Amino acid sequence: MRIGELAGATGTTARALRHYEQAGLISSQRASNGYRVYDERAVVRVRNIRHLLAAGLTLDDVRVFLPCLDGDVAAAPPSDKGLRVALDRLAVLEERIAAQTEARDRLRAALRRTTGGRIRPVA
Repeated sequence: MRIGELAGATGTTARALRHYEQAGLISSQRASNGYRVYDERAVVRVRNIRHLLAAGLTLDDVRVFLPCLDGDVAAAPPSDKGLRVALDRLAVLEERIAAQTEARDRLRAALRRTTGGRIRPVA
């Protein structure tokens, strides 16, 4: 299938597919006209990539899951390495959330001081 067909079948964009290919997560062949041609199995692989990205992993994190991207990633038992990557990513996200929460609280307090409480930020 061509890139547009794969994008449509997986709910992504051709640009994202080219990005996944550049990252080494999917591969294609070139037709005589230069178009990328993907195997039907790429649909499962791309859906799995998108599932992992939606869970908060990065493309670098997803590389750890390369051996199992052609199966049912969501239902498969996690490997020790996969669990480590997920736990590390969770720690990074928790740190970012804490930093953003602190920044929000400082800004909220500054606005209250500056406005004498007249302007209340959206909760």
